[in-house]
Amino acid sequence: MAYLSPSTPELQRPVSNTFIVLSVLVALFLNALPWEGVWLVLRPDFVALVMLYWCTHTPLRVGIGLSWVAGMLADVADASLFGQHALAYTLLAFGGVVLHRRLQMFDLRQQTTQVLGIFALTYGVYVLVHWQVSGYVMWSYLLGCLTSTLLWAPLSIMFMAMRRARVERE
Repeated sequence: MAYLSPSTPELQRPVSNTFIVLSVLVALFLNALPWEGVWLVLRPDFVALVMLYWCTHTPLRVGIGLSWVAGMLADVADASLFGQHALAYTLLAFGGVVLHRRLQMFDLRQQTTQVLGIFALTYGVYVLVHWQVSGYVMWSYLLGCLTSTLLWAPLSIMFMAMRRARVERE
């Protein structure tokens, strides 16, 4: 449970650009899996999770530009309205970059509550775009916000463990 407390700072090696790009590509692949039924409604936005993680941990290297590119790729992969994911991910990246110092102060439990607001903004963009295109609100989009928020802590722990493993090997 040392991951949950911010009082034990640990040295982590800077992440390579290859690792960041590969994690975004894996997230795009996970979003493109054929989800059906209730799982489609509960599907978290893996790209948003990964982009928010990198925007809060490496804000000088990952930001609005990469989020916009990932959003365009997600729009093409999802066959959704062109620019929908790009707009949502740029707002997500802006929130992550602006709040990165604040999120680093908190432990993972407190970060999760902060991240919920950022994901709510992102999913709110999905709801608004769908409302403008089809004329009705799809409230089921917001369930993905909850599952994305619940996956924040496991994803953070996994990425921290992968970064620490590199330090321990050398």
